[in-house]
Amino acid sequence: MKVLSSFREGRLTLYLKGELDHHEAAAALRHITRTLDDYLPRDCVIDLGELTFMDSSGIALILKICRLMSETGGRAWVENAAKQPLKVIDASGIDRMIKVVTTKASL
Repeated sequence: MKVLSSFREGRLTLYLKGELDHHEAAAALRHITRTLDDYLPRDCVIDLGELTFMDSSGIALILKICRLMSETGGRAWVENAAKQPLKVIDASGIDRMIKVVTTKASL
């Protein structure tokens, strides 16, 4: 799995690409935590448009990112979830706690 990022005007966008399972989650969280510390963004978008697989460890990663952002007074949300990750998000119910924005292209 790859985590790419872009920062513009206080908004950090994290692009998760590939497969996110329990083997990848710890390394991804370390990378994302360093990136959040480097930029100290006001907003953090978690873009799942190129994430082809996600299990429950992806839900845990999303929740941790949101918690880290909340601790610094920021906010985070999910955008562009591809079909399979969106099914996991829907099944978990975290969309009742965290904003999840989908586009027609991601469905």
